[in-house]
This record gives sequence, C-alpha cells and structure tokens, in this order.
Amino acid sequence: MKAARRPEVRLPPLEPYGGGGLEPDGDYDGLEFAEADFAGQDGRGARFMDCALTGCALDETRLHHARVLDSVLTGVRGVGTDLAESTLRDVELVDARLGGVQLHGAVLERVLVRGGKIDYLNLRTARLKDVVFQGCVLVEPDFGGARLERVEFVDCELKGVDLSAATLKDVDLRGVASLEIARGVDRLAGAVISPAQLLDLAPVLAAELGIRVEG
Repeated sequence: MKAARRPEVRLPPLEPYGGGGLEPDGDYDGLEFAEADFAGQDGRGARFMDCALTGCALDETRLHHARVLDSVLTGVRGVGTDLAESTLRDVELVDARLGGVQLHGAVLERVLVRGGKIDYLNLRTARLKDVVFQGCVLVEPDFGGARLERVEFVDCELKGVDLSAATLKDVDLRGVASLEIARGVDRLAGAVISPAQLLDLAPVLAAELGIRVEG
C-alpha cells in the first residue's frame, strides 16, 4: 500500500481581488478572493494559480475546464457548482459546504479535502491521484467509472457511495468511520479495509456473490 502524497501549498504574498465577475478563460494569479459572490457566474476555462478563496459563494458557478493550481479554498459554499473536466493540482479544500458539485471527467492530483460536507459529489470518470479526504462527510458521492490511485480517507463518513465500474489502486478506506457502499462493492479490488469494515460489508458482499446467509 503506497501512501498518498499530500499537497504542499505555500502561497506567496497575495493581492486582494479587485472585484468584478469571473471571465471565461480568465487568468487569476496570486490573488486573494475573500467572501466573493460568484453565484451564477461564468468562469469556464479560467486558471487560478497561487490563489486563496475564502468564504466564497459558488452556487451554479460555471467553471467547466478550469484549472486550479497551488491554491487553497477555505469555507467555500455552493450548490450545483460546475467543475466538470477541470484540473485541481496541489490544492487544499478546507471546510467546504457544497452540494451537487460536478467534477465528472476532472483530474485531481495532490489534493487535500479537509473538513466540511459535500452532498452528491459527481466524480464519474474522474482521475484521482494522491488525494486525501480527511475529517469530512461525503453523502452519496459518485465515483462511477473513475480511476483512484493513492487515495486515502481519514476520519471520514462515506454514505451511499457509488463505485460502479471504478478502478482502485492503493486506496485506503480504513479511516472511514461510516462506510456505506450503495453500488460497486465488486470494485473494491485495490482497496484496503479494516476487519471491522469487512464484517459491516459482509451482507453486501454476500449478496453480490449470491450467497444466502441463514440460521
């Protein structure tokens, strides 16, 4: 089992964001976004490099194909944020409150998700490498068809996770306090679970294998 490599984000001195809306293909470098309201705005293809986003609203924000690099997002909130096919590399996402985030087809590399709660996270066909989920709650996350390599869950809750057609390599689930697999239990090859988790998953595994447990 190879451990995930955590991001080492060292932000330079930042300039306050001057305001105004996001722009498609915008280039944002070395900026601090504090309590900015980006709800409903269009930042498709934008690049965020060495940025800090703190307390920003991302409801229905369109960030398709965006690139978020060497950045820290703290306390962001929103429903329906579109980050499909985006790239997140060397990123920390801290205490986020998000729902229905679209990250299908995205690439996540050296990403730390710490604290917060994310409902209905769509990571279908995404590629995750060196990603750590720590102290967070994920409700019905969808990893369908995704590729996970060196992904670690620490003190997390995974409720109703979908692993259908996912590919796992060096995925550490032992730190999941509450592990509920709705679909794709047959895709657990490449993951490590604890003996207690094996007992909890026994009914689901038996059903998958067509085993009847009676008596």
